[in-house]
Amino acid sequence: MKLDLDFTRSQFPAFSQPGLKGWAFFENAGGSYPCRQVIDRLTRFYTGNKVQPYYPYPASTRAGQLMDEAYRRIAEYMGADPLEVHFGPSTTQNVYVLANALRPLWDDGDEIIVSCQDHEANAGAWRRLGERGLNIVEWHVDPVTGVLDPEVLSRLFTDKTRMVAYPHCSNVIGHVNPVRKISEMARSRGVRTVVDGVGWAPHEIPDVKGLGADIYMFSAYKTFGPHLGVMYVERNLLEKMENQAHFFKKDSLRHKITPAGPDHAQVAAAAGMADYFDALYDHHFRDEAEPPKRRDLLNRMFRDHEKGLLQPLLEFLNGREDVRIVGPNTPEDRAPIVSILPLEKTVGQVYEALTKYQLMTGMGHFYAVRPLKDMKLPTDPGVIRLSFVHYTSPEEVAQLIDGLKRAL
Repeated sequence: MKLDLDFTRSQFPAFSQPGLKGWAFFENAGGSYPCRQVIDRLTRFYTGNKVQPYYPYPASTRAGQLMDEAYRRIAEYMGADPLEVHFGPSTTQNVYVLANALRPLWDDGDEIIVSCQDHEANAGAWRRLGERGLNIVEWHVDPVTGVLDPEVLSRLFTDKTRMVAYPHCSNVIGHVNPVRKISEMARSRGVRTVVDGVGWAPHEIPDVKGLGADIYMFSAYKTFGPHLGVMYVERNLLEKMENQAHFFKKDSLRHKITPAGPDHAQVAAAAGMADYFDALYDHHFRDEAEPPKRRDLLNRMFRDHEKGLLQPLLEFLNGREDVRIVGPNTPEDRAPIVSILPLEKTVGQVYEALTKYQLMTGMGHFYAVRPLKDMKLPTDPGVIRLSFVHYTSPEEVAQLIDGLKRAL
C-alpha cells in the first residue's frame, strides 16, 4: 500500500501555517511536528480536565481515564503490557532514574557495556555508574563508517557483564542496529539490554517483544506527540528494580520509576499518537485489525515511502566530491538521518546558505559527541544533519537537493 501523502500531511497543522509556507523541514530527528490528534487532546485536557486525576468527581475521573487510555493504547501498539509502559519528562531523565533503580541489582566490580554510538541520553548516566563501583566497558564504532559491529560486542562479554546499552539507530550515523540479534546474544549470556530507540521510533513503531530488549526508550515529541520520554521496561525486571518513587508507592509498578509523577495533560495527549496511527490505518486499509497488525502494516508503508525519498538524496550526495556522508552511504539498514561534512566550504557557510533557501536543517553534534570522537570528526561546529519522516514530500526532498547544489 502506497502512503497517501496528502491525507497524511492533512493530519499535521504545521503544514497549513502561513509562517511555515515555503519552508522544508529537515530537522525531524530533533523533534517532529505534532499531529492534530495530540494537539486536540492536549487542548481538551487543559480546557476541561486540568484537575488532580482519579478523584470521584467527573472532571477528575475523566482525567484519570484519559491518562489510563494513553498507557493502554501506546502499549497496544508496542505489543506491551500497559504496566510496562512509562512516561517521564525526557529520555535523558528516564535513563538517570533507571540507572539508580538498577544499580542495587549489581555488585561492585560488575560490568556494563555502553556503546560509543549513542546520543548521550543512553550513555552519560550509565557511565556515571563507574563512579559507584561498576566497570564501564566501551563498545566503539568503526572509525570510518561509524557502525557498531556485533562481533566486536561478542568479545566484550565476560562472566561479569550485567548489561549492554546501545541505540537502535544513531541520531548522527543513521545506521540501524540489529536489535533482535543483539538481544539474543545478550540473553544467552544472562545480560540485560537497554535500547535507545529515540532515533528509530519515528520511522517504525517499535514491537518491543519482537525486538527482545529488556528496556526500550524513545521520545514522544520526536514521534508526532507531546514532549515526553516513553520507556518500556520488561515486567519481571521492573519488579526487581529499587523503588524510585515515594516510599508508600514502592509496590506500585506504575509509579516506581517515575519519581516525580508524570505530566498529566501530556500523558493524556499521548493517546493522540495512537489516534493518528488509527486514522492512517483506517484511511489506507479500511478493515478491522488489532494494533499489532496495524503497526506492522503502517511500518512497512512508512519505510517504503522514506526509502523512496532517501534514494535520490543519497545518489546526489554520492555523486559529489565536495561533501562527505557521515555513516553508511547506501539506503540499506539506514534511517533517513543523513549527516554530512562539506569538504570545500565550512559547515557554517553551507548551513547558512541552506537556511537562506528555506531549508530547516540541523547543525552541531546533537549530543552524539562520542561517535564523532570515535570517528575523529570535529564536534564544534559538528556536522549538518538532514532528517525526515514519512510526512516529508518528494517536492521537499527536491528542494533540499537544489539547496545543497547551491550551498555546496
